[in-house]
Amino acid sequence: MVDKSVVVRDCMSRKVVAFDVKDDIGDVVAVLLENKITGAPVLDADKKVIGFISEQDCIKEMLNTAFYCDLTANAGDIMKTEVVTVDPDMAISELAEQLNTHKPKVYPVVEEGRLVGIIARSDVLQALYDASVNCHHLSTQKTAL
Repeated sequence: MVDKSVVVRDCMSRKVVAFDVKDDIGDVVAVLLENKITGAPVLDADKKVIGFISEQDCIKEMLNTAFYCDLTANAGDIMKTEVVTVDPDMAISELAEQLNTHKPKVYPVVEEGRLVGIIARSDVLQALYDASVNCHHLSTQKTAL
């Protein structure tokens, strides 16, 4: 059983790669590849999430670039503007349920309108795994009594 006291804040990464709408797609792709991440939020000057750009968003643009040798797009041109964000105090169990209906692999964590972290499906899976290991440990202890 997942401990309801485990929240997004406990599992999120505070080291977040983020982009500006003016960032060149070539630079965006280089940062995604360098950091081995599948996507990142696009922020305005106040650190508010205004979009999200993923590897998938970049592929079409990079294909055009490779074919026509003309890279002119920036993050604002290809980012998704409908971004699913989560609250840092959301229970991990609740986010795990949400993952069954939403597709993003990475969720910006927003508090009072500002980006405070990022949480990926793998972070949620790790929290669930840790909870299952703990359950197994507890059931082994009960059996030994």
